[in-house]
Amino acid sequence: MTKLWQKSTTIQDKVEQFTVGKDRELDLFLAEHDVIGSLAHAQMLDSIGLLEKNELKALQKELKLIHSDIKKGSFRIEEGVEDVHSQIELQLTQKLGDIGKKIHSGRSRNDQVLLDLKLFMRSEIEKTVVQVKKLFDRLINLSEHHKDKLLPGYTHMQVAMPSSFGLWFGAYAESLIDDLIMLNAAFKIVNKNPLGSAAGYGSSFPLNRQMTTDLLGFESMNHNVVYAQMGRGKAELNTSMALASIASTLNKLAMDVCIYMGQDHGFISFPDELTTGSSIMPHKKNPDVFELTRAKNNKLQALPNEITMIISNLPSGYHRDLQLIKENFIPAFEIINSCLEMTEFMLQSIIVKDDLLNQEKYKYIFSVEAVNKEVLKGVPFRDAYKKVGRSIEEGDFDTDVQINHTHEGSIGNLCNDRIRNKMDKTIQQFHFQEINQVIDHLLANIKD
Repeated sequence: MTKLWQKSTTIQDKVEQFTVGKDRELDLFLAEHDVIGSLAHAQMLDSIGLLEKNELKALQKELKLIHSDIKKGSFRIEEGVEDVHSQIELQLTQKLGDIGKKIHSGRSRNDQVLLDLKLFMRSEIEKTVVQVKKLFDRLINLSEHHKDKLLPGYTHMQVAMPSSFGLWFGAYAESLIDDLIMLNAAFKIVNKNPLGSAAGYGSSFPLNRQMTTDLLGFESMNHNVVYAQMGRGKAELNTSMALASIASTLNKLAMDVCIYMGQDHGFISFPDELTTGSSIMPHKKNPDVFELTRAKNNKLQALPNEITMIISNLPSGYHRDLQLIKENFIPAFEIINSCLEMTEFMLQSIIVKDDLLNQEKYKYIFSVEAVNKEVLKGVPFRDAYKKVGRSIEEGDFDTDVQINHTHEGSIGNLCNDRIRNKMDKTIQQFHFQEINQVIDHLLANIKD
């Protein structure tokens, strides 16, 4: 097997298979980012005299070809090659000879993979934010469209007070804002350049770390080279916590949908083509999409604990334990994005029922309204509470169903415009456009 660290000793196959694990499979997700990082590193090596101009141009040309293969889906890590870093350096060396061997000067696989992971996370976080915004827009639109339709509100799974579909949809929209605030905090940790930390102790080469930081669009660098390596695992942990926050919102929404679809509630439904049936019960319409969404998001909520257990007892410096984080962390983005996409897709066709609170079983849901009306007449609250309570116990409770909630965030004043503004401001803090312009500029500067 081709390895960047190979000298003269041959490693036993059994040890090799165990230590490589799923790296070759998972590293395909990092390939594009490895090329981008190599482009910036090569440009920096040229600036400090470790590459000649013609060598830089040759490397840029070949890296551009590899990048093109990755984008077309034709890039492969060959059998016998350990990882993506080895594959790309192998291809450069096969084409360019000694020039290809020079690109590893001043870096280690440690800071190379850490850089790849950060660039990967940065890119995937942007995709997740896009999907969150689509779901947010759908929820806000549904909240506005159904704002006048009342819905039973529950505490302790017991009928409590009047709510509305406007409140229900809008609640999940606003929850997504807090989830993105958490994701933005993780993004700030991710968006720092570790390149130049090498194996975790820097280099005797006069590396220009600020140059690669600027070329790759990072907000800043991890200045201390030991801490740069300590950041591996930490960046994934904080990002997984933010993904788990989104997953928690989706999970709760999915659970609500499963309950509200049931015949005992019957608040909402979906077209037959979006539900599944039973093999023996002809009447069944099962919410399988939301049940799977619930399960997938429960798995995602377990991910931070898994990463914590891998990194919790590690001292400073690199350890092979960190390799295992990739196995469940890298696929987490596909899982959360697919759940976001499917939830938004299903909500496009949700059917909301009218006049739910007219049913006799919801009669007492208006008891607080009755208490408040007495208070408005001048009756002390506790006396009004006891009066209405007695009428319920004696079976003569009666009230109209008019709702007059006007304060911010209530049934009659959803504040959806303010919620939209909060989401827009939160997304702006990621600065995706500026980052993408820098990366596009790095790629555009490659001359054929």
